[in-house]
Amino acid sequence: MYQALKMPLSMLTVLGAMTCTPTHAQPPLEYPVTRTVDQVDTYHGTRVPDPYRWLEDDNSDQTKAWVQAQNAVTERFFAGVPQREPVRRLYTQLFDYERIGVPFKEGGRYFWTRNDGLQPQAVLYTARSLKEMKEQPAVALDPNTFSSDGTVALTGTAPSRDGRLLAYGTARAGSDWQTWQVRDLGTGKDLPDRIEWVKFSSAAWTPDGRGFFYARYDAPKPGEKLSGVNEFQKLYYHRLGTPQSDDVLVAENPADKQWGFGASVSDDGRLAFINVWKGSARRNGLLLLPLKDGAFVPGTKPKPLTLDFDAQYLPLALVGQTLVLRTDQGAPNGRLVTVELDQDLAPPAKLALKPLVPEGPDALVAASAVGGQFVLRYLRDASSFVRVHAADGKPLREIALPGVGTASGFAGRWGDSETFYSYTSLITPADIYRLDLASGESSLLQRPATAFDPAEFETRREFVTSRDGTRLPIFIAHRKGLVRDGRNPTLLYGYGGFNVPTTPGYNITAATWMRMGGVWVSAAIRGGGEYGRAWHEAGTRLKKQNVFDDFIATAEWLIKEGITQPAKLAIQGGSNGGLLVGAVVNQRPELFGAAVPSVGVMDMLRFHKFTIGWAWVSDYGSSDDEAQFKALLAYSPLHNIRAGRNYPPILVMTADHDDRVVPAHSFKYAAALQAADTGPAPKLIRIETNAGHGAGKPTRKIIEERSDMLAFIAHSLKLPVPAD
Repeated sequence: MYQALKMPLSMLTVLGAMTCTPTHAQPPLEYPVTRTVDQVDTYHGTRVPDPYRWLEDDNSDQTKAWVQAQNAVTERFFAGVPQREPVRRLYTQLFDYERIGVPFKEGGRYFWTRNDGLQPQAVLYTARSLKEMKEQPAVALDPNTFSSDGTVALTGTAPSRDGRLLAYGTARAGSDWQTWQVRDLGTGKDLPDRIEWVKFSSAAWTPDGRGFFYARYDAPKPGEKLSGVNEFQKLYYHRLGTPQSDDVLVAENPADKQWGFGASVSDDGRLAFINVWKGSARRNGLLLLPLKDGAFVPGTKPKPLTLDFDAQYLPLALVGQTLVLRTDQGAPNGRLVTVELDQDLAPPAKLALKPLVPEGPDALVAASAVGGQFVLRYLRDASSFVRVHAADGKPLREIALPGVGTASGFAGRWGDSETFYSYTSLITPADIYRLDLASGESSLLQRPATAFDPAEFETRREFVTSRDGTRLPIFIAHRKGLVRDGRNPTLLYGYGGFNVPTTPGYNITAATWMRMGGVWVSAAIRGGGEYGRAWHEAGTRLKKQNVFDDFIATAEWLIKEGITQPAKLAIQGGSNGGLLVGAVVNQRPELFGAAVPSVGVMDMLRFHKFTIGWAWVSDYGSSDDEAQFKALLAYSPLHNIRAGRNYPPILVMTADHDDRVVPAHSFKYAAALQAADTGPAPKLIRIETNAGHGAGKPTRKIIEERSDMLAFIAHSLKLPVPAD
């Protein structure tokens, strides 16, 4: 554990300095001296100091001054990094290509997003036909008109069933808080309706077009908008033309602060499905709310199909009185089942699941009911394959994919004749395809033209054996002709949490790194969703160390195989992946040449006390539980910085408006790193302003942030300056 330093409490110490000699030929770094406080917490009889507790107050003048001082030091460091400007130019060049999202259809209209290359935000387009989509698309919504700096982003869209109206959400400066409005697609004008304090919710129209369901929290207390705990979410119905104060409360649970809600409506408009979630665990309850002629009738109460929270229960289709669900109940890899409802579409007194598509050896990660068929997306060793089943569950065909990569999309309604999907690999940007559901034929709709030539690079999947003998897949990409001499600059990425799979897909950070001569590696480690529920749970709570062991084993494999060496190996991860990077650097600092933890969960004893952090207890456990406290304290990045050992260069990255993983995690971690005796290598923090956890970040900020990360890594690994 780090040792707390007792220093004067005056404001002047925030702007004071201590000197540290970096590993490279630059002027000595002068870190701001971060004042400490006498804060000690007792957990189950164990006293734990928290000397940087004051940095949790993001509204204080002292914290703001600390942020300015830290950014000034980091900026002075980057001024002496010769790779910075060439890397930024290369990143910009590779970012500048046309990107479109997977189209979807509603009310006789196609909708899709498009960015022409360097626009701050992608634009939402619409068209009445495929021909019009190619030749005369119309702008439905341009988020670039919402602000002068591109920091107001589109967070969600929901067209009405007749395609006449569009409900849309926006967020400012990267916050998770959303405001929802309604646009008339015929006139291009917004209606007066305005919905505030929405978070972790979309909108679901009733088929009559009179309104929609949405979930919100109570307005936060003054000063707690970005850090206050989010609890007691409620589901409402908003009727067009009325103020939000008149919205009808549909579902809540005053007895359980953790309940959250999401709504969807069956294709035939007879039922609303209300998903009840508790935290981040992939276990939910499901309520059924009958609609009358496609309309919500105030006073109608939802009825529970299940509130056991023992598995996933995700509604796919309502066919007559048969409800089709995707579930992992009794099937850790996932399956499709049916439930018979009564004539009034009420749930049965006792839930009885009838198998439709049985569990298989691969993880079922997504399913859609479209064109009278079920399109099921699986992961096989962390790579996509897609299978289509008939309405009776019988297999019809597999969708041929180009190789080892990731497919997504396949949205639509039961009566549609087509759907759309994307395919990408580590070296190929996302191609967009149209799938004819009657014939099963796929046709290419769009292939991006980029400055990155896939023909010059290659990618493959390998397998690594972890400390306990577990076999895990990793994906490697690099320029052709790689020489295994142990000297290749390598960037290893990982996540390992919340059932989120790490699958191979094109990203500009990886492309830029490969163009710089580097090897890109992503590891599908435990805690993710690559192999179903068992794989996820093997990296949670008291088993979280498995995640770190998997990542360390991958690093050791890369060295053993002659791909790289510690001095040439960098690691990076964000959010839960930031925790991963912080933990493994503490455990094996000699194994890495650079580390970049981004927006990481670094204080594992207090994460549940901010915004939505309580929802992560299902993955991490909680310091309120004695056994879980001991496990958390054993790896918490903040509490395990090892003074007296040489750490690699570290660039901590966060943002001042991150209300998902509050920046205090990174603030306290960076302060502790700089105060501890961990060797002469740089320990810096880069704090983005007017930005959040990552979603909705404008193009300029993405390029600046990620190119700085690559420049820091290149400088730390002593790469030559990239040629223009």
